[in-house]
Amino acid sequence: MTVYVDDAVHAWRGQRWAHLMADTLPELHAMAAQLGMPHRAFQNKASGAHYDVSAPMRVQAIALGAMPISRHTDRARMKAVIANARAQYQPD
Repeated sequence: MTVYVDDAVHAWRGQRWAHLMADTLPELHAMAAQLGMPHRAFQNKASGAHYDVSAPMRVQAIALGAMPISRHTDRARMKAVIANARAQYQPD
């Protein structure tokens, strides 16, 4: 089981942001908790279950064991991770 953090560092509110995703929701929530993120930051979306993390938090997540993945070089893995994140979406 793995937690992933992409390199999609989008600018928003003066910071750069990436997406934290995982093979399972418990792993995803555990990593978010290690990063000090509240559960309310969880993005339960049809586009994929994830947390948005700032660039410094991305570095911290990698230090804690998250696997960095790139939309530029790991396209097949990225596609599989996103498909898995979409499958984890739980409509209210």
